[in-house]
Amino acid sequence: MSGYSDLLRTPGVARIISAQLTARLPSGMLSLAFLIHIEGIFDSYAAAGLVLAATSVGQAVAGPLTSRWMGALGMRPVLVVTLLVCATGILLIAFAPMPVWMYMIVGLVTGLSTPPIQPAVRTIYPKMVTSRQLTPLFALDASAQEIIWIMGPVMTVFLATQVSSVVAIAVAAAFLVGGGIWFIACPEVGKVRIPRSRRRMGVVLRNRAVLLSTITGFLLIGSAASIEVGVVAVFGDEGAEAGILFGIWAIASLIGGLSMGHLPIGPWALARRMGILFIGMAAAPFALEFWWLAIALIIAGIGIAPALAVMFAIVSASVKFSETAEAYGWLGTGQLIGAAFGSAVAGFLIDEIGPLGGFYTAVGFALVGVVVASVFHGWHPDLRGRDASPLADTEPVQQIT
Repeated sequence: MSGYSDLLRTPGVARIISAQLTARLPSGMLSLAFLIHIEGIFDSYAAAGLVLAATSVGQAVAGPLTSRWMGALGMRPVLVVTLLVCATGILLIAFAPMPVWMYMIVGLVTGLSTPPIQPAVRTIYPKMVTSRQLTPLFALDASAQEIIWIMGPVMTVFLATQVSSVVAIAVAAAFLVGGGIWFIACPEVGKVRIPRSRRRMGVVLRNRAVLLSTITGFLLIGSAASIEVGVVAVFGDEGAEAGILFGIWAIASLIGGLSMGHLPIGPWALARRMGILFIGMAAAPFALEFWWLAIALIIAGIGIAPALAVMFAIVSASVKFSETAEAYGWLGTGQLIGAAFGSAVAGFLIDEIGPLGGFYTAVGFALVGVVVASVFHGWHPDLRGRDASPLADTEPVQQIT
């Protein structure tokens, strides 16, 4: 813990982490808020799943695109424009009655305009700390973001069930705008300039570490999104049990991330952490009762932040600095497509066979995640004894003859 304390005393680190967590808090609120809001309007988890899927697909498409725009146009202009459009879309979903297809279109636009705060901050990190501190900083970041999944679901379920789903969505929009302004105003956002990438968009996916992290992130978040819908289906939208379980789950992930953040990252690190996630997910369907699900989610949660930290580190160590924002954009794309598929498949299965459909979907995603991380562990760089700093960009030297 002393190492994390030293990190937080590094100038700007505590500020940038706090600002980006506030701006990204809606990530832990909107899925549940949209789910409860749309299901309440149409009495259908399938309809809610379609809206969530449209939103996630929009975010997935935007991830690498807006990340590259930050290199071409600068961080602040891209962040300001996307923030305004995204907040408008969220408020339309909250306050404007629409048919399902229109909710899907607005959700798609909202997703397309999601501010690229996550790739921005992870591109900034290597410029704020020493190379020795970078891997622990990625672990701290992955762990700290679990605050999003502790506060977000609990706040959302409380507001949606005790006040209204409209209020829950509006509060998420307020955090997005307030946190977004705070993040954009941070000096570090103005100081760090992302070099314009010299390669075509998508070429970075040829990097095996980026591709492995993108696919595994898709499966990890797909599993998480599926079980989230399943838990809501078990307890309904009238009580606080679901929010409490999500809070417990996130606390377990926070503990897992902080406790494993100092461990060396070898070629099997990602597979081991995905294995922990699978064990917890596989245990969940055996008894759909509060305390059993709490135990299962604690086990699964211990693997989540450590797995994400490994993905961030191996990507950072494998690409040039000019490609880091796009690489993290693709990681976000994989995770968001996973959320879209997970929530949509779980929603349809829940409508067909009941809450167990969400849990079976989660187990399937997690199992494939373990298999992929194990079979392709050779794509995973060995970071034992080396730091996770991005590769240096080199410029051609003009010779005078």
